[in-house]
Amino acid sequence: MNKAELIEIAAKEADISKAAAGKVLDAFTGAVVKAVSKGDTVTLVGFGTFKSSKRAARTGKNPQTGATIKIPATTVPKFSSGSGFKAAVAGKKKK
Repeated sequence: MNKAELIEIAAKEADISKAAAGKVLDAFTGAVVKAVSKGDTVTLVGFGTFKSSKRAARTGKNPQTGATIKIPATTVPKFSSGSGFKAAVAGKKKK
């Protein structure tokens, strides 16, 4: 599913226009990105949690040359799915 398909489904389910659904989706993703980039956690009960995670510096190998390279420390986004989402994907009913 791509963004356009998601907007179409959201518009139909919420009985709003596609333009309004697109604005809501853009506002939601923008708010999540802004919060996580500041180090905050965004939790949607039953769906999941968006947060930032620190990745330590490490050494790796260049796959073409085999040379050892240094990979710097960085902060990356992380998503942990909630129990309701996990149950739906597994095909089980939430208890």
